[in-house]
This record gives sequence, C-alpha cells and structure tokens, in this order.
Amino acid sequence: MLDPRAAPPRWALACAIPFVAWGLYTFARGERRWEVAALALAMPALAAHGDASRRALAGLYPVALTGLFYDAMRFVQYAGIRPADVHLCDLRDLEARLFGITYRGQRATVHDWLQAHPSRLLDLVCAVPYGTFLFAAVAFGVYLYRRDAAALQRYAWTFLALNLLGFATYHLYPAAPPWYFHARGCAVDLAARASEGPNLARVDALLGVGYFRGFYGRSHDVFGAVPSLHVSYPLLFALVGWAWFGPVLRAASVTFFVTMCFAAVYLDHHWIVDVVLGVAYTLATYAAVRFIHARTTRPSP
Repeated sequence: MLDPRAAPPRWALACAIPFVAWGLYTFARGERRWEVAALALAMPALAAHGDASRRALAGLYPVALTGLFYDAMRFVQYAGIRPADVHLCDLRDLEARLFGITYRGQRATVHDWLQAHPSRLLDLVCAVPYGTFLFAAVAFGVYLYRRDAAALQRYAWTFLALNLLGFATYHLYPAAPPWYFHARGCAVDLAARASEGPNLARVDALLGVGYFRGFYGRSHDVFGAVPSLHVSYPLLFALVGWAWFGPVLRAASVTFFVTMCFAAVYLDHHWIVDVVLGVAYTLATYAAVRFIHARTTRPSP
C-alpha cells in the first residue's frame, strides 16, 4: 500500500502532464471550458492523493484520454478532404434504399417524416440520453472501479479503441448527418459549423438554457456521422456491465441503449445506417479487446 503522504510515482505524474498542458493551452487561446479545466485539475489530484486514487487514475485514464484525442482532432480537421469527398446525398440515397418509406408519394427516409411531425415530448425524452452519455461513461467507469479492476481495464481500453476507430473513420469516410441535409441540401461546405439540430434547439429554448447549443457547437467534426458513437457507448455499458448488473440495472442499460438508438434518428443526428455501423463497431471492438485481454492476462491462482 502506498503512503498517501509519499511523493507521487513518476508514472502517475506523467499521466497528468498532458491534461494540465492541454488545459493551459486552451486557456491561453482564450477558451473557457469546464470539461477541460475539470480534467486538468482532476488528473494531478488523482496522481497526488494516494494509492486508491492512483488506481482510479490508471483504470479511467483511457476514458479521459479519449476526450483529449477528440479535442486535438481540430489540428487534422478535414486535412486533405475536398467537398467532393464528403458523403451526403449518396449516403441519403443508400438510407432511402435500405430503410426508406413512401412519404408524400415519393421515396423518403424515416427522418423526413419525423422532422415533419415533431413532438415536444419526444424532444425532451430523446434529449436525456444525448445530454447524459458522457457523464454516464465516467459514472460507469467509477461503478466498475468499485467492483472489478479487470472489467474496468477492459471497458476503458475498449472505450478508447472504439473512439479512435470512429475518429479515423470520420476522416477516411467523411459523412454528413441528416440535419445537415435538411438544412443545406446536397451542397457541401467544409466551413460549416456543427449544430445541435432543430430538435435539441427546441429543448434549449423550452428549458431556457444553451446546453446543447454550447455542447455541439464545440464539435470539430460536422461530417462525422459514420459510425454513430452515441449508440456505441450505451451498448458498451451493457456488454461490459452485464455480469455485474442486477435485473434493474440490466433493464436500465437496455433501455438506455434502445432510447439512444431512437434518439439518434429522431433528433436528426444519424442515419439508421450510422446506428447499425455504430453497433457493429462496438461488437467488433469489444470482442477484439476481450480476445487480446484473454491472451495477455495471466489468470489469477
């Protein structure tokens, strides 16, 4: 057991350095963002506090590192990408062929019908998973920390690998979300700003806050619809936590996943194709990390 009053080990301090440096960098740029400041303060605090907090740091580190990688994608945003490289109406046509409906006498997508028939109740219901998924990712890591260190490691590294795979896809296959098509048609503008979409804008207006506008307005990937990582997170929670969940938490995890899948489509953020690929990416990454973990971890006596 480490003495909490002892000097932090070098590995713990090294883990904290990137987050402190990134916090100082964004502050120097005039950015005032609570999530960056929180990580810049939390990481050295965990490194310095004691043995238990350092175990939490080691377990949750890949989850925190995901946020750092995402924010740093601003440096490679649309590098080498031309407007012609962005998949927009071809992706919508694929959606209409695979999951289309007949609406107003012509072939359309489910999104076309949903956007023409908004519901204030559904706006609020779907805003819940969209507004909480990042908090849920951290909370789930803390839950696993209190129960099984090996499960936390599998979850954290799967979370990081899944996100890096998604980020790479955003740049190899840039794809516009449904809200972009409904706002701009088939014209691609690489200078377009990210948007929360009309549904979440209505939620902000109804509640008198700017939460979703601020959250999605900071996104660096307007053309990052494929795959849907929104649906990946709750599915990963269910897969990793199933063995530890009781009946109530199992039901809650499935409900969270199903609601997120519906919300991704209803809120006009993802095509159904994106949702299917998000599920596929999650299952493949989860299986790969479990395989690697089984091959590299010596079983306990």
